[in-house]
Amino acid sequence: MTDPIVFAHRGFAGSYPENTVAAVRGAVDHGADAVEIDVQPTADGDVVVFHDRRLDGPADGDGLTDGAGVVWEQSTADVTAARVLGTDECVPLLSELLSAVPAHVTVNIELKNPGSDAVRPGEALVADERATASERWEPLVESVVMVTDDFGHDFLFSSFCEGALAALGANAQNGQLAALVAPNCATAGETVSLRYDVDAVHPPIEQFGGEDGTDWTAVADGIGASVNAWTARDWRDARRALDGGADGVIADYPGLLSYR
Repeated sequence: MTDPIVFAHRGFAGSYPENTVAAVRGAVDHGADAVEIDVQPTADGDVVVFHDRRLDGPADGDGLTDGAGVVWEQSTADVTAARVLGTDECVPLLSELLSAVPAHVTVNIELKNPGSDAVRPGEALVADERATASERWEPLVESVVMVTDDFGHDFLFSSFCEGALAALGANAQNGQLAALVAPNCATAGETVSLRYDVDAVHPPIEQFGGEDGTDWTAVADGIGASVNAWTARDWRDARRALDGGADGVIADYPGLLSYR
């Protein structure tokens, strides 16, 4: 039996300042098979590694950085000067972060946002909406591909948004595709996975092991894809996913498979 793959979620976000150079270096030191990161554009069109819509977080919560504003409305200089979680780590450019990851480690790049609020995560779009959605994502996809072409890693490109997967399918020849399945959106996730014949399906852990859950192993087997569950925050999560047939887990902490 093949050992399960461990993806370091945002570079093991439970242990390190997420989506930073320090995080991916720490993940590699802990033996992660792959690192998972999020990307979006700045106002200048550069690709940065960051998850949230705003540098200062939602109005009712704490921000990840000491910066402010919507990421894609800020200059590259302002975004990359923002310090993450009170550390000396700043928001990195995608190229900077990839330079810190050894070539033998797989990099899962989640396309988080193309610079617009008009995205529809977790939905399977009807035919006449797909072209518009794909066009919205194409500039970011082209920028990401341009950066990754300079690196020798195995890349897995993922998104919750069908528009991103459509644009990736047309433009990203240097990596594989993964459909991220949103909570309570299993049907749409299955539809999109089959529509794009993805290489991997990433459902939430909550969809494993329940009586009403989708059989993701069967879905993946039908298209020759792997199944990686997100996000494991403790050993129980990891065991639930693997017992439910997952090939890998996207984890916030290292060592979660030690208790299987």
